[in-house]
Amino acid sequence: MTGDSSGTIVERRTIDAVPLSERHGRTRDLFTIWFSANLGPLTVVTGALAPTAFGLSFWWSLAALLAGHLGGGFLMALHSAQGPQLGVPQMIQSRGQFGYVGALAVVLVVIVMYQGFFASNLVVGAQSLGQVAPVGERTGVVLGALVSLVVAVVGYRLMHRIGALTSWVFGAVQLAGAAWLLFGGLPDGFLDRGGFSLAGFLGMVSVGALWQIAYAPYVSDYSRYMPADRAGVRSTLWCTYAGCVLGSLLPMVVGAAIGLAGGDDPIASQSALLGSPLGQITLWSFAVVTMLTNSMNLYGAVLCAVTAVQTFAHRWLPRATGRAVIGAVLTALSVVLALALADSFMTSYLNLIYVLQYVLIPWTAINLVDFYLVRHGSYDVASFFARDGGIYGRWNVTALAVYALGILAEIPFMAQSLYTGPLAHALGDTDLGWIAGLVVTVPAYLLAARLTASPATRSGLPTPVAASAPTSGAPTT
Repeated sequence: MTGDSSGTIVERRTIDAVPLSERHGRTRDLFTIWFSANLGPLTVVTGALAPTAFGLSFWWSLAALLAGHLGGGFLMALHSAQGPQLGVPQMIQSRGQFGYVGALAVVLVVIVMYQGFFASNLVVGAQSLGQVAPVGERTGVVLGALVSLVVAVVGYRLMHRIGALTSWVFGAVQLAGAAWLLFGGLPDGFLDRGGFSLAGFLGMVSVGALWQIAYAPYVSDYSRYMPADRAGVRSTLWCTYAGCVLGSLLPMVVGAAIGLAGGDDPIASQSALLGSPLGQITLWSFAVVTMLTNSMNLYGAVLCAVTAVQTFAHRWLPRATGRAVIGAVLTALSVVLALALADSFMTSYLNLIYVLQYVLIPWTAINLVDFYLVRHGSYDVASFFARDGGIYGRWNVTALAVYALGILAEIPFMAQSLYTGPLAHALGDTDLGWIAGLVVTVPAYLLAARLTASPATRSGLPTPVAASAPTSGAPTT
């Protein structure tokens, strides 16, 4: 296994552009890594929210999950298709919309997101491991964090290879468990439990959509090494879409069924319903898959941290050792967070989902409109790394203003424990904030970008990746 053309095992690159000579892989690899990344216990726990938090019946849970994942997954996959075209991480590409410094606002939000999901996965992964091995919760959290750190430091290729293996092995385990539960393993009458409310249905649609959109800030990090000539937009999009949507829908549907079957702990309930040995095998698969998923969360967090620091330390571009140090610091922070929220996990996790949907929706709308409708995929990659932001400048006031407008448009439609907007309350406490964010941000940015863009900016001044952006000459650590 090689990390790049230098023949090293550990990946050397961080946020610099991947030159054409180092491009490799097949778009079908995107299916396996995203399918396997979603086969963990946190996905089951999220699916269980449909009946336990939103009071939905099984069939209404299924409808809400389908609507949320199918819609949100398409937006997420559109981001994945950007990777082979530009060869840079997603948050670096955001400098093309928000400016060299302006993109920092979104980068910091995304780092918080990574840490939240990393900690959440550590909690449920440790709980899964603790039920099949004599390992306490604290030990399980630390063990899972260390394995994820090692995988993230080795980097891109190892994560793809683990994803390819676990897709088939643990995918089969998940299918067997789902078949066992849905065709006779659940208690009689579970289909009669739960009900329907518009607020609950739309709330679960939001959860499903946000699950997919939460990958948007780093989904192209796993396609940026793909050869641009072989990884077309459509192939990259549909392979990512199919893997992520199928991989998340299967365990979430199981989670919804388990939530209706009863029990405060969906993971323990699933194991009990499956019995031995399938329940134990499923728990082992959860523990391992969680480590892969968290390695991806950590890898993305490290790239964002490097992006944030490099905004002010222009010549700083760390390599493998630097990634390892930053990864260790972020891992330690997530371990502390996981141990702190373990006792109130479900409440903390649901609050994280709500906050993320409000800040990510306007960003994803701006990024996709800019890439597909304004610049049509043409960017000056060298400007992403220029101290003055090149043709994109240090601050794009237009994009930042529209981003703020999108968040403001969501406030009257928010419905959560901390705040319920007046329009949401008038609609029966139904949370439509993310829909309002999309509806306002898309046309507002499209209009503002076309009114303010210069001819050069509209064209994007495309330049070859290998010649236009830092690839190997920056200082290393």
